[in-house]
Amino acid sequence: MSPPRPRHVRTSTPAYCPVPDRPRAGCCGTCSSLRSPQPLQSGQENRRQARRPGAAPTAVGVRAQGPGGAGAGCGDAAAGAGAGKLLQARELTRRSKGLPGATGTLHACLGRSLCETRLGARWCFSGAVEGPGRRETEARLAPLAERALGWACVWDCCPPRAVRDVFILFLFLCQGFPPQARDAAGGGAGLAGLWSPDPQLLGPQSNSAAAEASAVLKVRPERSRRERILTLESMNPQVKAVEYAVRGPIVLKAGEIELELQRGIKKPFTEVIRANIGDAQAMGQQPITFLRQVMALCTYPNLLDSPSFPEDAKKRARRILQACGGHSLGSYSASQGVNCIREDVAAYITRRDGGVPADPDNIYLTTGASDGISTILKILVSGGGKSRTGVMIPIPQYPLYSAVISELDAIQVNYYLDEENCWALNVNELRRAVQEAKDHCDPKVLCIINPGNPTGQVQSRKCIEDVIHFAWEEKLFLLADEVYQDNVYSPDCRFHSFKKVLYEMGPEYSSNVELASFHSTSKGYMGECGYRGGYMEVINLHPEIKGQLVKLLSVRLCPPVSGQAAMDIVVNPPVAGEESFEQFSREKESVLGNLAKKAKLTEDLFNQVPGIHCNPLQGAMYAFPRIFIPVKAVEAAQAHQMAPDMFYCMKLLEETGICVVPGSGFGQREGTYHFRMTILPPVEKLKTVLQKVKDFHINFLEKYA
Repeated sequence: MSPPRPRHVRTSTPAYCPVPDRPRAGCCGTCSSLRSPQPLQSGQENRRQARRPGAAPTAVGVRAQGPGGAGAGCGDAAAGAGAGKLLQARELTRRSKGLPGATGTLHACLGRSLCETRLGARWCFSGAVEGPGRRETEARLAPLAERALGWACVWDCCPPRAVRDVFILFLFLCQGFPPQARDAAGGGAGLAGLWSPDPQLLGPQSNSAAAEASAVLKVRPERSRRERILTLESMNPQVKAVEYAVRGPIVLKAGEIELELQRGIKKPFTEVIRANIGDAQAMGQQPITFLRQVMALCTYPNLLDSPSFPEDAKKRARRILQACGGHSLGSYSASQGVNCIREDVAAYITRRDGGVPADPDNIYLTTGASDGISTILKILVSGGGKSRTGVMIPIPQYPLYSAVISELDAIQVNYYLDEENCWALNVNELRRAVQEAKDHCDPKVLCIINPGNPTGQVQSRKCIEDVIHFAWEEKLFLLADEVYQDNVYSPDCRFHSFKKVLYEMGPEYSSNVELASFHSTSKGYMGECGYRGGYMEVINLHPEIKGQLVKLLSVRLCPPVSGQAAMDIVVNPPVAGEESFEQFSREKESVLGNLAKKAKLTEDLFNQVPGIHCNPLQGAMYAFPRIFIPVKAVEAAQAHQMAPDMFYCMKLLEETGICVVPGSGFGQREGTYHFRMTILPPVEKLKTVLQKVKDFHINFLEKYA
């Protein structure tokens, strides 16, 4: 390092100093204009002054002097640069992860405060000189810094490290800064933006000094950036293959448009209507009072003493809390779920199925129905090559199934619902699908969604019997997704659970066909999506497999206990004679009655639009209309590298603000196009949505005719 130098003793100014005590011809005069009559201060004195209440901010370590005195044109400039600039510099220093304040200075003609100079220099040098040989490099840089800068105040007021740091930044200004150091300093672009150097101000020797110092720095080999461990090429390919259309590109675009509306960007609409997902309460549906009362009592037990809550709600809350560890929803439960809630689920299934028994030990509480479906498929998928598990799913399907199949690297086996027959399930189609699949996989699982999502059909009892017989015949494990069991609107339809029909078909079936059925708090009349409550009932499971299933569930400890409590209220609602029964029944009937009305309204209005056909919405909470897309629109979609129905839905979103999901995200027969739209918005808003879709579709046909 450079030898020690006396502090506060002005040395002679080199001939090439750009600003001596009295500015030479051609100087910009900035230093003279910024001089302020302050006594000479050391860096330590400046720091003490800065800590005094009300003291004006001053750069640390800067020498200030009156006009014509020692250090004029150097410390003066930084000291008089103004409170705003120095406050900005201090903020930059604060952000630099605890780097010390400025300890060096540059001439005011560079137009930036000392703290900014120090901060930039520190960042630059840390990337330029590291590791072995650092001290040697520093020693070689110090004399170059004295030559290049030539400012006596640097030697007067600053420690040797400051000289080095200032010089490194000086090299950067001269464009002689090593690339590896620029990269380490954030690409160099950010620091370059801090300065606009004028070669005339930097002095005639700056280029040669920069070149010499640059050569010193290049002695050290460039530091290569370490490659990231996780990239698209190295990540799990099964995860990359997962697609979930319900929250896919169309929904991301809807979010972008919402942000643009918030920023005041003009659109041909004032809001985005998210008709892409079955989130009832997000669409304005009011919660069921009794459910929220019990949840409030469970969450804040002190309310159990309040006269504002009915006794039947308090009774259920006490029962749930007594079964929880520490009498609190905040405790873990058993991995299979809270025992008393599983008992209530079993009692509910028995009532629903007209006395068919249900064993609490076969009940598994889950994080929504999706968690149960994913878990049971993990247990089922095995093998490799032609023995890899094949999972039969309906087309159209809910994208959860295809996503989980991709994640597990199982084989998706499609069977098509009959659109011409109100999306009915035809057993002959099941036979075709399973026979074709046997050539390349081992079909082992058959998934049924009843009532259907996205198609809205309700399977007849005869259809369910045929499916169960087919599963028994082909030795298939049945998955019955029954989360919409309360959402049946057509007077000619009725929900039949697979569990009930299975038992009524006799012991040959009921003792042999393996069945997992699912329910949730998210749908039905409840619409409590956010609680993520659900259950699955698994029957005829091998005892050893039951232990493996519990083990797998134990990995995630337990489902949310608040969701379990919400599920308990769904399966254990008020009964006749209880205080809350009338209000509960009134609210439930209102929700389901409105949904039935909106289902009929949607079907009728869609079928009035040329080029749109909609099957009757027998159940669930979606319409899945078939749309005609002209050839020119198909070509335009191909030019945009989009599926035709994605192109259609994207245009619908951009022109009307209505967000729906293209049918290609659910699967459809080749050459047909659909979209899924929820019927959850309030009646008047739904009418507006349907009218906008009608107007858009007519204009779309005219544009691409």
